[in-house]
Amino acid sequence: MEHHDTVMLFEDEFSLSNTATLSCTWAPTGEQPVIPCKQAKRERVTGLGSINPLTGQLTVNFADRGNYRSFKKHLKKLLYTYRDKEKIILYVDNVRFHHAKLLRQFLKAHPRLEIRYLPAYSPDLNPVERVWWYMRKTITHNRYLSSLNERIAKFWRLLSSCFKPNDLLKNICVIKY
Repeated sequence: MEHHDTVMLFEDEFSLSNTATLSCTWAPTGEQPVIPCKQAKRERVTGLGSINPLTGQLTVNFADRGNYRSFKKHLKKLLYTYRDKEKIILYVDNVRFHHAKLLRQFLKAHPRLEIRYLPAYSPDLNPVERVWWYMRKTITHNRYLSSLNERIAKFWRLLSSCFKPNDLLKNICVIKY
């Protein structure tokens, strides 16, 4: 349960590229679906995102790659987004830069931010993974786009309404047993 002055978030990274991700699809018997994948070069960007599963509010940053520097930038955005909260508890996986020595210094300077680690190899415990599944199903699976900029624009169109509390992502984050 979330205290009024505390927020609990779950963070994870994802990548977007100009290539289509192939997924199962329906087709008439005997007809193989064709997904065009023409491209001059492979483009890719890393996204860092955090979700408040109780409200559905999403916070996202893009970077050239996932590393301590891009993670720190994301943490600063979280500190700003939740500036009205006394405590931010952020659950993360065990990717190497989440354990960076420089991160300890940053956390010491920002005591209202606390990082907790999920068990290794447990993406099913991270609600933001379900957001990335929804995003991929909607904008990358079996969908050709000629550029990374088109893919990023699709991402913003799909999720820009989710940067404030919303029912869409709140419902996606629910684990139904």
